[in-house]
Amino acid sequence: MIPAVGFQVEIADYAVQRELLHSVRHAVFVDEQRVPAELEIDDLDPLSVHALAVDAEGHAIGAGRLTPDRRIGRMAVLADWRSRGVGDALLQTLVNAAKQRDWGEVSLHAQLHARDFYARNGFLTEGAPFEEAGIGHQTMRMRLDGAMRIEERAHAIAATATVIHHARRALHVQLRGTDDLLAQPLILSALRRFATARHDKTVQLLVHETDLPALPEALLALAQRLPSVFQLREPVDPMDCQVVSAAISNDKGDCYFRPMGARIEGELWLDASARTRMQEELFQRIWQRSRVCSALRALGI
Repeated sequence: MIPAVGFQVEIADYAVQRELLHSVRHAVFVDEQRVPAELEIDDLDPLSVHALAVDAEGHAIGAGRLTPDRRIGRMAVLADWRSRGVGDALLQTLVNAAKQRDWGEVSLHAQLHARDFYARNGFLTEGAPFEEAGIGHQTMRMRLDGAMRIEERAHAIAATATVIHHARRALHVQLRGTDDLLAQPLILSALRRFATARHDKTVQLLVHETDLPALPEALLALAQRLPSVFQLREPVDPMDCQVVSAAISNDKGDCYFRPMGARIEGELWLDASARTRMQEELFQRIWQRSRVCSALRALGI
């Protein structure tokens, strides 16, 4: 069970909670999206693992399923509960169910408008968009038994957003090169959401002096507005200045590492505490030897 503010998510007994699950799915897919009612229920339902979200009064507000062919689907959240974390909790519950079954990966068919939601939760796009039940979809996939190789720009954006989105209270960012990943809307949105959350947050950014001009204005504005959250330092030790890798990691055990920081190619590790701890230990050693970015002091950062 995943508890949250105002609702909770649990694995459902399909035979017992069938009506609750289908009440949500019918409201979203049939009433709202005009999917034919005969397509909403299929033969996979009795064979699937179902997740159900209910509010404080026990009313069904969200649903999703994990099918035997290792696919997440039928993700639905009632309109009044969207953008409140219900979808994230449903998705994580189903991913956890796949992990418990020792599945190496899990896939899904995302509606095109929901690609960013799945991208910031660790799913990478695959192939070209297609139509399903008259609605545009995109295949997306997450590896569960090791690192995901990042080789495309869209995947690099998704990997960065995922690490930020999953962070609890701390983010560690080691920048290199002049790429503009941190200027992408999906990433900036995740940073704003993280930095403005109620709990104390910290974003530590290591940035080389030669890379300062590449920092996006929107990021600098956010750091200037929230100086208690954002800390920026630049390496001064000669050995530290020669480091060419880049990485972003969080305090949940997620890390996107790029051996050649000026390039996007690298690996995304999710919920890999041991691997992420190695990166964070290296980061903190450099951080302790670094100084506050003098060029940014005038901005109050």
